[in-house]
Amino acid sequence: MSTRAITEAASTEAAPLSLCSREPHVPADRLVAEMVPPPRFDAVRFDTYIPDPNQPSQIEAVKVLSGFAEGLGGAHASGAGRRRWFSRAPKKPAVTGPRGVYLDGGYGVGKTHLLASLWHATPAEPSLKAFGTFVELTNLVGALGFQQTVQTLSGHRLLCIDEFELDDPGDTVLVSTLLGKLVDAGVALAATSNTLPGKLGEGRFAAADFLREIQGLSAHFRPLRIDGEDYRHRGLPEAPAPYSDEIVAKTAYATPGASLDDFPHLLGHLARVHPSRYGALTDDLAAVCLTDVQPIPDQSTALRLVVLADRLYDREIPVLASGLPFDRLFSEEMLNGGYRKKYFRAISRLTALARDAKGLVAQ
Repeated sequence: MSTRAITEAASTEAAPLSLCSREPHVPADRLVAEMVPPPRFDAVRFDTYIPDPNQPSQIEAVKVLSGFAEGLGGAHASGAGRRRWFSRAPKKPAVTGPRGVYLDGGYGVGKTHLLASLWHATPAEPSLKAFGTFVELTNLVGALGFQQTVQTLSGHRLLCIDEFELDDPGDTVLVSTLLGKLVDAGVALAATSNTLPGKLGEGRFAAADFLREIQGLSAHFRPLRIDGEDYRHRGLPEAPAPYSDEIVAKTAYATPGASLDDFPHLLGHLARVHPSRYGALTDDLAAVCLTDVQPIPDQSTALRLVVLADRLYDREIPVLASGLPFDRLFSEEMLNGGYRKKYFRAISRLTALARDAKGLVAQ
């Protein structure tokens, strides 16, 4: 960002925040307490999901999930789950038959909306329901340890896992083992994942891959296919082109609660902050303003940016940027590689946040 841009903006407005100056500490109890649908999905319900009339599977999904939520009304009726965090969960009888649902579909068909609606519709106190991404669940295991995570979640009626990842065999085995313990404890499960972009024409790819990876747990999941196009691009304008450094800086100074960072510096900072803290990194931000957006240099950096994009999207924080358009962040090699579903998700979400930022632009 040019010195002139900063000087001109600073002459009239208070200085914005900086993500690069933040190094949040997140205690383990916050990780558990925050396992609820993110702010973007606070108000979603089954009746706010608008099925595409040309996609019967979307209408069917609402019906099936509504019935699934109602069926959880008697789970843990004794209140056994209402215990202190670190107390030992009592043993519960084994559960037979499908005890979970897996939402199988492409990008932007509303899977997270439906998953959050299921969480809201399940008749249990918020402390007895957990909602988080696959990455957040692995972070929880890292923070508490495997056995303590099992004890902490065993009294829940429902665990919702958004964006179940199949990229890392070690993490997949870890979470599969965890879910097995929770199923034995009587916890209902719900999960989503994305079909890889290059596999969209192969129908059941994601469901088959998911059920194969979780192996012994497959009998506990009912795959629920949700067809449709990405709603983030359905009838919406194209993502706005990047702005100039001067406009980005001026907007940051004019927007209370906005942050302003140089993109390459931010990528360096993300390497020094654990991804489990990226949510806290964005606490109380009204907007994120970035200058000099450049291609992502390597896979590790790209994966960290994906996590940040998820946290920004969850919290509905607009993103205003100069430099490279977001759909050119990742190289062709990355978009054709094993982590491509994450990169396409990040592009889709950053594009949506860029649209949200248009109303903030200072002229």
